[in-house]
Amino acid sequence: MSTSIMTLPSCIPIPIEENQLKEVIEKTKDWAVMHGIGIRSRTNFSEDSIDFAPFLLLPSTFPRREFEKAVEIQTTLNELMHRVAHNQEFLKETLQGTIQVDEFTGNLYKIWETVMEEGVNQRLSLGLVRSDYMLHGISNKIKQVEYNTISVSMSGIGNGISLCNRFVMEELGHFDLLHNLPENNALTGMTMGLLEAWKIYGDPKAAIMVIVEDVTYNICDQRFHEFELRRLNPRVKIMRRTLTQIYQEGCLTDDNELVVNGVIVSVIYYRSAYTPEQIPTKKEWDARLMIERSQAIKCPSIQFHLAGTKKVQQALAKPGVLEMFLSEPKKIAAVREIFTGLYGLDFDEAGDQAIQMALDDPDRFVLKPQREGGGNNVYGMEIRDAILAMKDTKERTAWILMERIRPPITTGYMVRPGGKNPPDLAEMVSELGIFGVIIGDSQKIMVNRQVGHMLRTKVATADEGGVAAGYGALDSPYLIDI
Repeated sequence: MSTSIMTLPSCIPIPIEENQLKEVIEKTKDWAVMHGIGIRSRTNFSEDSIDFAPFLLLPSTFPRREFEKAVEIQTTLNELMHRVAHNQEFLKETLQGTIQVDEFTGNLYKIWETVMEEGVNQRLSLGLVRSDYMLHGISNKIKQVEYNTISVSMSGIGNGISLCNRFVMEELGHFDLLHNLPENNALTGMTMGLLEAWKIYGDPKAAIMVIVEDVTYNICDQRFHEFELRRLNPRVKIMRRTLTQIYQEGCLTDDNELVVNGVIVSVIYYRSAYTPEQIPTKKEWDARLMIERSQAIKCPSIQFHLAGTKKVQQALAKPGVLEMFLSEPKKIAAVREIFTGLYGLDFDEAGDQAIQMALDDPDRFVLKPQREGGGNNVYGMEIRDAILAMKDTKERTAWILMERIRPPITTGYMVRPGGKNPPDLAEMVSELGIFGVIIGDSQKIMVNRQVGHMLRTKVATADEGGVAAGYGALDSPYLIDI
């Protein structure tokens, strides 16, 4: 860890007295399970049971000004990425090297090309998105980790953990501090996006289709959106299918409406299909193409999926590129301020310089492929090995090099299924996610909102941080003025 890393204070004095700590943890575990802050076990999977999802007992401190900055910039980022997704030339130029060596991204690109050549049947895109940040260095300013455009998770149970942390603060008698816990309506906000798209399609008998994995571990987070849809409008039909099932049960009508098992589908909501394992055979790829050819409003559309690749993120950080998509100098400056160093590994002078930087000081960077879902990045001395193995091959063009963000340390109690009670105090780092909803086509944006937040926290020595992937824990921000 760099000596310039700060330590942020805890929201309340710690350690908590052991007997009180044990009692509040026991009660909070039950609160979490009873309020759906759950996840299915990867080691002892059963459809009939859930564990509580790993969580932080106390909310983690976060600078108020940086939280508010992240909230404020979300609609600008939504607009930026929507315009990127609808700029055919930019996507083509940015991804031309990547699609030659990354088969998965290449297959997505082929679907996009096919649909563009045939004629797009649904010009509207629905984005349920999340921009992730970590605080960086001694100034503790937010820096963007990534912008997620597909299968954006944790607005369901992330909403609940905000209430859970509030419950704990009340249980410990800190009613005077509750005003520092920001309100979080991510679940309703994201679900409203699905409902608005369904209304725009205009067929009250049509269904919203959730594309799911063969086995779903993050079941509560997914189901909460379905149940919230039911609460908001009980008449909306909701279906869950894998791509394999859509291949078997789905077809297009003469006017390209998508019909699955006899039901017209108006909105497709992907909670899968972002890794090669989730589209394993030609059948699943054919189903993905059939969906894209249809009139259904996709979340995300194929071009919005492509816009979320790391290569696009890196391209946007180049001088003069943001100006292609945003017109207001103030917005451009605000976006540029949240970018950290991002470098392509193309076969050019800049790419060779990036390769050399990684070899000279690998601990300064993270090496990232074009993947979502956690567990794919390369860190530390392993970067040198990876770079040496691919520096003379085309494979390098499918990766980007990102300046490593050095977040401040917080100290707290991480509660995990099967863990000891009470847990030891641990040093941790956090990642803030801000949720957004955007609906529009290449000409017009109809909906653009920021709708809530989440916080994921991991032990300070861990590289990866995804909760569903098994690396981190759910948390919520406690805002402080520093």
